[in-house]
Amino acid sequence: MPEKTKRFFDFGRFRLDSVERVLLADSHPVALTPKAIETLLELLKNSGHILEKDELLKRVWPDTFVEEGTLVQNISTLRKVLGKAPDGSTYIETIPRRGYRFAGAVHQTDFVPVSEENFPPVPMVTTRRAGRPGWIVGLTIAAVSLVTLFLVRERIWPRPDPAPKKILLAVLPFENLSGDSQQEYFSSGLTEEMITQLGDLEPNRLGVIARTSAMQYKGARKDTRQIGRELGVDYILEGSVRREGDRVRITAQLIQVKDQTHLWAKDYDRNLRDILAMQSDVASAIAREIKLKLTSEESARLANIPALNPEAYELYLKGRYFWNKRTEDGFIRAIRYFEQATVLDPKYAQPYAGSADAYALLGSMPNQEISRGEAMPKAKAAALKVIQLNDFLAEAHTSLAFVMMHYEWDWPGSEKEFKRALELNPNYATAHQWYAVWLMAQGKTADSLEEERRAQQADPLSIIIKTDTAQLLTYAGRSDEATVQAQSALEIDPAFPLAHLYLAVAYVEKKDYQAAIAEFQKVLVIDKTDPWALSGLAQTYALVGQRGKSEAILRDLLERAKSQEDLTVELAKVYAQLGETDRAFAWLEKAYRNRTGSLILLNPVPDFQALHHDPRFADLDRRIGLPLLDDRQ
Repeated sequence: MPEKTKRFFDFGRFRLDSVERVLLADSHPVALTPKAIETLLELLKNSGHILEKDELLKRVWPDTFVEEGTLVQNISTLRKVLGKAPDGSTYIETIPRRGYRFAGAVHQTDFVPVSEENFPPVPMVTTRRAGRPGWIVGLTIAAVSLVTLFLVRERIWPRPDPAPKKILLAVLPFENLSGDSQQEYFSSGLTEEMITQLGDLEPNRLGVIARTSAMQYKGARKDTRQIGRELGVDYILEGSVRREGDRVRITAQLIQVKDQTHLWAKDYDRNLRDILAMQSDVASAIAREIKLKLTSEESARLANIPALNPEAYELYLKGRYFWNKRTEDGFIRAIRYFEQATVLDPKYAQPYAGSADAYALLGSMPNQEISRGEAMPKAKAAALKVIQLNDFLAEAHTSLAFVMMHYEWDWPGSEKEFKRALELNPNYATAHQWYAVWLMAQGKTADSLEEERRAQQADPLSIIIKTDTAQLLTYAGRSDEATVQAQSALEIDPAFPLAHLYLAVAYVEKKDYQAAIAEFQKVLVIDKTDPWALSGLAQTYALVGQRGKSEAILRDLLERAKSQEDLTVELAKVYAQLGETDRAFAWLEKAYRNRTGSLILLNPVPDFQALHHDPRFADLDRRIGLPLLDDRQ
């Protein structure tokens, strides 16, 4: 094929340009990382044939060693973008233990752009008369008129400039050079603060990879080129921090991924009281290097950074360190640090935001420390305090939205807060993640999956976002894709209980009950008292006709429900699968009185399908504020 020949691959509503490496959907560009495009191109070139995993890895990453999980992530991304083929089938098939096959119908077209070398030589024509025939004169006049019209049009109605490409940046974990492992909280906290600071610069133009994905590279022996490829970013900020008493020395450098150019580097030596001003200086320098156009408001915010109470700042960083552990004990310890920070500096907004996040997540999980009815109001109060102090923190609006959705069932109010959070920071992964749940609860399945896709773009290596994606895909009836997402999460952490849990749920929907039972049991090896795994196992035993095993687990759950956490919804699920409808509704009523959070997904959860035609189900929908089943989109 000549060098300038383009090959177009057309399938369904899509077209892939092999030269420009652009995927179009209904003539509109689709945002995909370069490696996702390369993966799709290789599959299209081999349409209808199996492409072995090893061969695909060699073709897409020819000079780099990457793990299979990276390929799985690319395939998962492509499946979400492409959706279903016109006949309802999946475009990309997984061939177990071998590789992948593009199964859709593909039409290839070659196109050679017009150039001088494409034309045959034009013979010279000599004329005997000075005058020209009338038709030549007419053509000349017409051509001149068309050119004139084109130039006038371009001047009067100039074509709009194409929208600038969004720049993607990753902040790698700052290396702790203090020689004290007890200072890890400080370097981790500084990394997170820099991510937040940069994410607020010009969020519609600059996307900053979220902390969860960035922290995957802590201690990793990978060069920035490989990290850039894996995250699909244009720039990487890396650095180190050394803490000595109240003095902080930071080294930072900005690297352009495509050519490994070090665009900017600087050392800072500041008092801890001025740490926010230092972060602002770094952010301003990066904005200049990557040519962001900051608004006057953004520039003023960077220039006017108040001094901090050093002790309050340290307490806040310690709180975030424990909050990021995402455990019951971690949340409790985080709240203590956050509340101490607010005592020292009542006008410091971030610790209130931390308290809101910690109380909200504590109130949404079974725990022995604080009841849901106490935790959720405290989360709301802390979020409102943040907004009073600083209305521009997306995290506070997101936590407020979560409480209003998960506990108060205030659907209009929670959506308003989610949208405000995403207006302030379109790159905030958690806001996209939780808003996706709002959309699924309200029956807007396609919008929910699109919102979850945005969460993954902002935080591509987040295990909890991958797991939530598996959950939502199962609820959308796309259990094959859900399986891939859950397995991708387990590649990051094979012992992550929720990933095993939602992999099991996907297997149940695929009627692969033995595989589901095996996954539920893996959760119980990690935590033998996990209520979701016990409930899921009891339901699966009921589905395969092993009623005795199901009822044995049910008795254990009923005994625990007398004195421990809220198991109302899990008990209702088991009774529904056992066909005991009245008891299922009795437990759902208790869940309603407790304002149990999982009731917001009452409609899409497959476990309650047997109850859908009972009038009591529609009544429960109305009281929670959910759309009736017939009204879902």
